[in-house]
Amino acid sequence: MPRVVPDQRSKFENEEFFRKLSRECEAFVATGTNLSLQFFPANLHGDQRQVPTREYVDFERETGKVHLKAPMILNGVCVIWRGWIDLQRLDGMGFLEYDDERAQHEDALAQAAFEEARRRTRDFEDRDRSHREDLEPMEVIQHHLRTAKTRVSAAFW
Repeated sequence: MPRVVPDQRSKFENEEFFRKLSRECEAFVATGTNLSLQFFPANLHGDQRQVPTREYVDFERETGKVHLKAPMILNGVCVIWRGWIDLQRLDGMGFLEYDDERAQHEDALAQAAFEEARRRTRDFEDRDRSHREDLEPMEVIQHHLRTAKTRVSAAFW
């Protein structure tokens, strides 16, 4: 199953969910959306987590605030959450934007997975067809043997 939908940009631009969250707002929670942001989670191979760069977590941009950037796939669309949190009040602002670069990468991965699945299906069908063709002469021989047995049996009755 692909991680992304076929036309990510269209979904991002046309669905009310994304339109609402693409406008800077004080709290995503007010829209019924709760995001758990993870920066550079450990990968499947067990490598250690990376320390996020200032591009993703910036404490120096503005005194008393941390500015955040978190890329993710949300509802099948590649997006980036951008925002800031006040370190004293623990409130802030944020919004989603479409991540065109990652979307193209994920689309390429999805296309490659689709092509691989199609290749495997074609290989399976070819093997199945070849197997059936190999069995057809055997079935013809078995049919003739059954017919011959029937004739021999009928001759003895």
